[in-house]
Amino acid sequence: MTQLDATFAALADPTRRAILARLMDGEASVMELAEPFAMSQPSISKHLKVLENAGLISRGRDAQRRPCRLEAKPLAEATDWLERYRKIWEGNFQRLDVLLSAMQATKAAGDAEQ
Repeated sequence: MTQLDATFAALADPTRRAILARLMDGEASVMELAEPFAMSQPSISKHLKVLENAGLISRGRDAQRRPCRLEAKPLAEATDWLERYRKIWEGNFQRLDVLLSAMQATKAAGDAEQ
Protein backbone atom coordinates (compact mmCIF):
# COMPACT_ATOMS: atom_id res chain seq x y z
CA MET A 1 0.00 0.00 0.00
CA THR A 2 1.39 3.40 -0.94
CA GLN A 3 1.47 6.33 1.47
CA LEU A 4 -1.39 7.98 -0.41
CA ASP A 5 -3.48 4.79 -0.24
CA ALA A 6 -2.84 4.50 3.49
CA THR A 7 -3.79 8.14 4.03
CA PHE A 8 -7.10 7.85 2.18
CA ALA A 9 -7.90 4.50 3.82
CA ALA A 10 -7.33 6.06 7.24
CA LEU A 11 -9.42 9.12 6.34
CA ALA A 12 -12.31 6.94 5.17
CA ASP A 13 -13.52 6.47 8.74
CA PRO A 14 -15.43 9.31 10.47
CA THR A 15 -14.01 8.44 13.90
CA ARG A 16 -10.46 8.76 12.60
CA ARG A 17 -11.29 12.06 10.91
CA ALA A 18 -12.73 13.32 14.22
CA ILE A 19 -9.55 12.24 16.03
CA LEU A 20 -7.44 14.15 13.51
CA ALA A 21 -9.69 17.20 13.91
CA ARG A 22 -9.17 17.05 17.68
CA LEU A 23 -5.39 16.76 17.24
CA MET A 24 -5.41 19.96 15.17
CA ASP A 25 -5.86 21.72 18.53
CA GLY A 26 -2.72 20.09 19.92
CA GLU A 27 -1.48 16.81 21.27
CA ALA A 28 -3.73 14.61 23.39
CA SER A 29 -3.58 11.36 25.30
CA VAL A 30 -5.48 8.24 24.26
CA MET A 31 -7.93 8.82 27.10
CA GLU A 32 -8.50 12.43 26.01
CA LEU A 33 -9.08 11.29 22.44
CA ALA A 34 -11.50 8.56 23.58
CA GLU A 35 -13.69 10.95 25.65
CA PRO A 36 -16.16 12.07 22.96
CA PHE A 37 -16.73 8.56 21.59
CA ALA A 38 -19.03 5.85 22.88
CA MET A 39 -16.47 3.11 22.37
CA SER A 40 -13.93 1.21 24.39
CA GLN A 41 -10.34 2.27 24.83
CA PRO A 42 -9.15 -0.77 22.79
CA SER A 43 -11.39 0.36 19.90
CA ILE A 44 -9.92 3.86 20.01
CA SER A 45 -6.44 2.31 20.15
CA LYS A 46 -7.20 0.41 16.93
CA HIS A 47 -8.17 3.65 15.22
CA LEU A 48 -4.99 5.29 16.51
CA LYS A 49 -2.92 2.39 15.18
CA VAL A 50 -4.43 2.86 11.69
CA LEU A 51 -3.66 6.60 11.86
CA GLU A 52 -0.15 5.90 13.11
CA ASN A 53 0.52 3.29 10.39
CA ALA A 54 -0.64 5.83 7.80
CA GLY A 55 1.82 8.36 9.25
CA LEU A 56 -1.00 10.76 10.13
CA ILE A 57 -0.18 10.78 13.84
CA SER A 58 2.82 10.04 15.99
CA ARG A 59 2.97 9.02 19.62
CA GLY A 60 5.50 10.40 22.03
CA ARG A 61 6.45 9.47 25.54
CA ASP A 62 6.10 11.97 28.36
CA ALA A 63 6.64 10.16 31.68
CA GLN A 64 3.55 7.93 32.05
CA ARG A 65 1.70 9.70 29.25
CA ARG A 66 1.93 8.80 25.56
CA PRO A 67 0.59 11.89 23.79
CA CYS A 68 -0.54 11.67 20.18
CA ARG A 69 0.19 14.46 17.76
CA LEU A 70 -0.86 15.25 14.22
CA GLU A 71 1.68 14.71 11.44
CA ALA A 72 1.07 17.06 8.54
CA LYS A 73 3.18 15.54 5.73
CA PRO A 74 0.76 12.77 4.62
CA LEU A 75 -2.15 15.23 4.66
CA ALA A 76 -0.12 17.68 2.57
CA GLU A 77 0.63 14.93 0.04
CA ALA A 78 -3.08 14.02 -0.17
CA THR A 79 -3.95 17.70 -0.60
CA ASP A 80 -1.43 18.04 -3.44
CA TRP A 81 -2.90 14.97 -5.16
CA LEU A 82 -6.46 16.31 -4.80
CA GLU A 83 -5.41 19.76 -5.98
CA ARG A 84 -4.38 18.40 -9.38
CA TYR A 85 -7.87 16.99 -9.86
CA ARG A 86 -9.53 20.15 -8.54
CA LYS A 87 -7.78 22.12 -11.28
CA ILE A 88 -9.03 19.69 -13.93
CA TRP A 89 -12.62 19.91 -12.66
CA GLU A 90 -12.39 23.68 -12.36
CA GLY A 91 -11.35 23.87 -16.02
CA ASN A 92 -14.22 21.57 -16.99
CA PHE A 93 -16.73 23.74 -15.11
CA GLN A 94 -15.36 26.91 -16.73
CA ARG A 95 -15.82 25.37 -20.19
CA LEU A 96 -19.34 24.29 -19.23
CA ASP A 97 -20.13 27.85 -18.07
CA VAL A 98 -18.96 29.23 -21.43
CA LEU A 99 -21.09 26.67 -23.29
CA LEU A 100 -24.19 27.40 -21.17
CA SER A 101 -23.73 31.15 -21.63
CA ALA A 102 -23.49 30.69 -25.40
CA MET A 103 -26.61 28.49 -25.39
CA GLN A 104 -28.53 31.08 -23.33
CA ALA A 105 -27.43 33.86 -25.66
CA THR A 106 -28.56 31.84 -28.68
CA LYS A 107 -31.91 31.11 -27.05
CA ALA A 108 -32.38 34.77 -26.05
CA ALA A 109 -31.58 35.87 -29.61
CA GLY A 110 -34.08 33.35 -30.98
CA ASP A 111 -36.76 34.49 -28.51
CA ALA A 112 -36.15 38.14 -29.46
CA GLU A 113 -36.76 37.36 -33.16
CA GLN A 114 -40.20 35.91 -32.45
